[in-house]
Amino acid sequence: MAVELTMVQMKVAVLRHSMTGQRAGFVLMGALLGLTLAAGTIIASLSGADLLVAVYAVWMLGWVLGPVFAGGGDETLRPEYFTLLGLRPRRLATGLLMAAFVGVAPAISLIALAGLAVLGVRLGVVAALVSLPAMLLQLAVFVLLSRVAVAVLGLALRSRVGAIGAGLANGVILAFLGQIWVVFVVLGETDGIPQVVTDVARRLPSGWGTVAVEAAGSADWPRALAALGGMALLIVLLLAAWAVLLTRRAGASRAATRGRRPIRATTAAGAVLAKEARTWSRDLVRTHQLTFALAYGVAFAAAPLLMGWTGMLPWAGPVFVVMAAAMSANLYGTDGTALWLMLMTPGANDVRGRQHAWLLAVAPLAVVLTVGLALVTGGPWPMLLAVLPALLGGGAGLVALISVYGLIPGTDPHRRGGNPLRSTDDDGAVTGMVYAVLVLAILTAAPAAITAALYGWAGVAVGVLTGVLWYRGLGLLAERRLLAHGPELLNMMRTGRRPSSGPAGTPGARTGFEDLPRHEQIIVGLCFTFGAIPLFPQGLVAGYLKATGSPTRAWFLALYLPPWLQWPTIVFMVLLGVAVYVTGVVIPYRRRRLSRAQAGEEPAVTEATEVTSGLR
Repeated sequence: MAVELTMVQMKVAVLRHSMTGQRAGFVLMGALLGLTLAAGTIIASLSGADLLVAVYAVWMLGWVLGPVFAGGGDETLRPEYFTLLGLRPRRLATGLLMAAFVGVAPAISLIALAGLAVLGVRLGVVAALVSLPAMLLQLAVFVLLSRVAVAVLGLALRSRVGAIGAGLANGVILAFLGQIWVVFVVLGETDGIPQVVTDVARRLPSGWGTVAVEAAGSADWPRALAALGGMALLIVLLLAAWAVLLTRRAGASRAATRGRRPIRATTAAGAVLAKEARTWSRDLVRTHQLTFALAYGVAFAAAPLLMGWTGMLPWAGPVFVVMAAAMSANLYGTDGTALWLMLMTPGANDVRGRQHAWLLAVAPLAVVLTVGLALVTGGPWPMLLAVLPALLGGGAGLVALISVYGLIPGTDPHRRGGNPLRSTDDDGAVTGMVYAVLVLAILTAAPAAITAALYGWAGVAVGVLTGVLWYRGLGLLAERRLLAHGPELLNMMRTGRRPSSGPAGTPGARTGFEDLPRHEQIIVGLCFTFGAIPLFPQGLVAGYLKATGSPTRAWFLALYLPPWLQWPTIVFMVLLGVAVYVTGVVIPYRRRRLSRAQAGEEPAVTEATEVTSGLR
């Protein structure tokens, strides 16, 4: 037991010394959001067991899929750290499991599981007593399911078929979670949760704790003991499975290269394009990202079919483009120190080659999706054909620009550990980059969308023009940045640390999210997290339903107001969402300008001090 307790102490020590700067801001923001969800879960327990089992099923999905989306989950203590200690796999798994209960996420989940205690109190004293071990067992099930899911996905990503399958599954599930409002509409039309949903939720491991409390309340002891015993047995099986997966984690695999054509490019740009095209087809992490974006786009657009609405289906292509740009925004960071090859090659047009390769990987699929589904649903042709080229050009430009201006140091592909999802140690920055690029990519299509809405087919010309401008202009900015500061970027990727000085060498020129004061980090995080609510569902989607005369009102606030207030409310929601996102961008920008101004004043102040001292 000493080894397990030591791992717990190590986890506590690491967390205690790492709660600074950016990490602390993201943890605090996540804790506030988690506490809000936990409070909602406890409130849901007051409505009965049917709703509670459905909510806990969502919590289980969050535990399983959240770490996958966030780059492999919490790996403060990695199995590779203990390779030389000679620990048996089961003991290593037990120690890592105990350490996994230390953190914000398990604590918040335990608070959410207090809904079992609330349900037990309502059902009687015996049920309340049974709820206590049920809470602990349910939490252990959540944590172990998360660890096993990440380990299985890590093994799957070592083969192309596994990477594609994992991307499809993750994209579909997360898209439907993002379109959860559709479920609310369906539930509202059926006057509550369908019985089949609650029956399935009770049979899932996430519902066994609720079943145990329910059975104890009705004195059905065999069922209560079976539920508790089932969770205990599942914990043992998951622990054994995790121990086996840990032994296979250190193994490596290589993609087959038989039959691959050699690169015969005759120009520097052609060589970059050929290299990047092969990387998109051979790098399993990129394969997973591209498949995830494709599955997300299709599922996100298809979700409203559950309520009979086909209007969103043609937008699968544009949604795919936006998600593909967000997932691949840290393009240079994921390549690691390979940047030195470009720096040592005079005249290499690396940025344009990467942009061309990204378009080759994304554009054909996006065009087929958009045109094919628009033919099925009948349009809207001007809007689609205006937005799609603007998004493709904007995505290609943003991927290049963000990856050099906001580069996040990553792990060299050949040095990635047993968890292929862990391409960088700065998960918070990667998550923030994904959200930021999602918003920026959508904004690149705004001029074309507005023109198409006002003037119809004229928006297509605007979309093509702005797409070319985004592609050329943002790519040119990225190219200049890369040529001017390539050595600094390479040093950042090599050391994993951001430079402490700006391009001109002035101290204090660096100011990113991690340098903001704690309260500003929280504000920025909340802006990028909640800005989508007024902008998209309460604004854009509600406006689309209003313009098309759809009878669906769902949870869109404006559609419940008097007719003369609906359009003003929709416009207000859109402006509010844009203002929230702008606030999230302006705060770091103003802090950066202030830092640069102070850095510029320091040499003058120092010189004045020296002159004054000399006169004295």
